[in-house]
Amino acid sequence: MPESKPITIEVDLENGTVQGKRTNGETFTYSLDTPEAFAAISHAWLRCGWDTKYVYSFTWLGRPIIQLPEDLIRLQEVIYATRPDVIIETGVAHGGGLAFYTSIMQVYGGRQAIGIDIEIRPHNRTAIEAHPLASMIHLIEGSSTANEVVEQARSQIRPEDTVMVILDSNHSYEHVLNELRAYAPLVTPGSWIVACDGIMQDLVGAPRSAPDWDTNNPVRAVETFLNEDASFELMEPEFMFNEGLIQERVTYWPKAFLRRVR
Repeated sequence: MPESKPITIEVDLENGTVQGKRTNGETFTYSLDTPEAFAAISHAWLRCGWDTKYVYSFTWLGRPIIQLPEDLIRLQEVIYATRPDVIIETGVAHGGGLAFYTSIMQVYGGRQAIGIDIEIRPHNRTAIEAHPLASMIHLIEGSSTANEVVEQARSQIRPEDTVMVILDSNHSYEHVLNELRAYAPLVTPGSWIVACDGIMQDLVGAPRSAPDWDTNNPVRAVETFLNEDASFELMEPEFMFNEGLIQERVTYWPKAFLRRVR
């Protein structure tokens, strides 16, 4: 998406155009068959989806999964290409993410998904533990940044394991930065940390947002972390297949994918 985001758009289906104005005052008119038009409409669609809680309407193998479908498909591409033995997820919620990861891991012979949450509600724990993929899921209840919780996760990792980490719990700047610092040593070279929901930086003023989200968000935590740790770099995942014109993700997770390079 362009750095200067659209603040108004008008779609003319009869004439096949989208017109609008950006945050910097620039006006634009694009034909609907262009990537630029797709980007402008997608920006509005993401905001509308946030306001209407669109992502609160999906399940994966029977468990609710509160994610944008495109984010899941892109993440699947990264998981299958990397083939981690262990995936650590902070933020369990209903367990849909754990079901998603383990269903992919089962295909290539991955070993375990570790779900960490400060509170795993009893009905969710019961459902996760009764799930057909429960044998591949390990739950840890506690703060994801607590030393003892990080050590519990570490104890589940074998020396030969490839490890990926997905951060989807408390999305505040401080918490995500502390998670990045805590879990970075567990990630194997060539694998990834994914810091979800950086879209918060673009949602100030939206329903279910907070006034400080322009700075108190995962993207800013990622930027701080990358200045501290040269073992990781921000790397946009490559599209594994693309015969179309679109080259950028439509995502709730901008600047989310950090690859360990050494």
